[in-house]
Amino acid sequence: MTEDSSKHFLQSVVLDEASLGSISRDQEHERQVAIFDLLEANSFKPEGAEGGPYDLKIALIDNRLALDITGPNYQHRHLLSLSPFRSVIKDYFLVCESYYDAIRNSTPAQIEALDMGRRGLHNEGSTLLRTRLEGKVATDLDTARRLFTLICALHWRG
Repeated sequence: MTEDSSKHFLQSVVLDEASLGSISRDQEHERQVAIFDLLEANSFKPEGAEGGPYDLKIALIDNRLALDITGPNYQHRHLLSLSPFRSVIKDYFLVCESYYDAIRNSTPAQIEALDMGRRGLHNEGSTLLRTRLEGKVATDLDTARRLFTLICALHWRG
């Protein structure tokens, strides 16, 4: 990690409780792991910020994704349309449901095939997130993957 990148990271991530839908035990576990992993290692550099660390609150506001970022001498809210994410999130949820069902009832080969599909959709969503954040916040792929998991947690409506 360079000296500059060491100053740009998240120290806390909070999901707006009012924005959360009902989720399964598996989805809750994924959300908790994503937050833990995100705080362990991340690269998060808001455009125009001199340095972190940063606190991030993620919420849904009027069908938009709200990213409230605060840090030393920095406070900004980014609103992103959820429209570009809808199809990949929908497909991701369908594959995840099949994956969790397969873990309980299927062969290792079936589980592996579903897991590959799940990871592919997760990567697609993460890449889309990085694209949508261009000019607003720079992240690495691992940070974007964990943030995408949290966006899915907010987007899930049972």
